[in-house]
Amino acid sequence: MAFLDYYKVLGLDKTASQEDIKKAYRKLARKFHPDLNPNDEEAKKKFQEINEANEVLTDPEKRKKYDQYGENWKHGDEYEKAQQQYNRSNTGRAGQNPFQGYDFNYDGNYDTGEYSDFFEELFGSRFSGRSSNRRSAGFRGQDYNTSLELTLLQATQTHQQTFSVNGKNIRITIPAGVEDGQKIRLKGQGSDGVNGGPKGDLYITFSIKADPNFQRRGNDLYTNISIDLPTALLGGETIVNTLTGKINVKIKEGTQNGAKIRLKGKGYPVYKKDGEFGDLYAEVHVKLPTNLTEEQKKIIQQFADSMK
Repeated sequence: MAFLDYYKVLGLDKTASQEDIKKAYRKLARKFHPDLNPNDEEAKKKFQEINEANEVLTDPEKRKKYDQYGENWKHGDEYEKAQQQYNRSNTGRAGQNPFQGYDFNYDGNYDTGEYSDFFEELFGSRFSGRSSNRRSAGFRGQDYNTSLELTLLQATQTHQQTFSVNGKNIRITIPAGVEDGQKIRLKGQGSDGVNGGPKGDLYITFSIKADPNFQRRGNDLYTNISIDLPTALLGGETIVNTLTGKINVKIKEGTQNGAKIRLKGKGYPVYKKDGEFGDLYAEVHVKLPTNLTEEQKKIIQQFADSMK
């Protein structure tokens, strides 16, 4: 019959608090529960050890006895009887060994199917009812994780989507302004619980595809526009694409290459704040003319000369 290190079974040391023990038990019991590991004898054995460890270490009386005897658990009953006898008859003679002559050999064989032989010998079988109740306790179902890819335009609009997780169709409303990498939880949409336990949850992580026309920085969007040289020099109008359509934008006279035009409220929607948007910044790129005619070159030269 082997000694069981209950602290090691739960991955704890002897200084573990009751809260530490409770957390470790819940985590491991769920992992190795027979209903989640059908036909797995190793998981079944591990689950039994976890229950035993929890049974002992959460009971102050049992834990004290376990800590006191440790690997000398076979000596427990004899030790207690000898200690009691010694306390009753102790005459205080120095050097006397009150336990001399005791033979602590064990040759019993307990096998109830509920506890290890170690537990039965150290604590007896009268506690089996408690363990059975623990064993039938419900466990929360496992959580599901999935990802959902959106275009930038989809992410700017509150809309509904239906998708499948583990064969189950789920319909959700996606609020405008979700972030790339943002995770939301749908309570009770995970796997079924065990032994009447609650269902797990579903976690959805959003992935927003890169857009060829817009870059996002916070709630602001950035885009590029091209204008010709005369418009840059003399001013005029150009068309800018926004998330809600095309708009005409005025270009100031003498606009420099690389200048940014701010379009207030034309950016990305603020998450769960209706009517609030970031801004759109349009960076100007001046297109220089190519394949000039001789007449055009002459005009430009005259212009250059006039600037000297």
